[in-house]
Amino acid sequence: MLDMMKKALMAGIGLALKTKDEVEEIAKELIQKGKMSEKDGKKFLDDLMARYESAKSNMDTWVENAVQNLIKKGKLATRDEIEGLRKEVQDLKNSMSAKNEDKP
Repeated sequence: MLDMMKKALMAGIGLALKTKDEVEEIAKELIQKGKMSEKDGKKFLDDLMARYESAKSNMDTWVENAVQNLIKKGKLATRDEIEGLRKEVQDLKNSMSAKNEDKP
């Protein structure tokens, strides 16, 4: 399920990047054809990049929240929880080993 979610998100990101590239290309064409001044073209591209970065940041936040919610709902262990369990198991092994060494 997580893999399917990743694929869907990557497809969305790919589409967003493709759209950004296409808009940049259109702006360059308009500048070259003289339908937009170079100054206006640069402003257009700068505005586009600012909006793109804002949308990307919002998407990153949304994806992170969605994944965290999926983990909670799916009752999946987080990396920190797994590392905590590994440490507990190792501590128990060390404790058992020490007790076995103390036996005659």
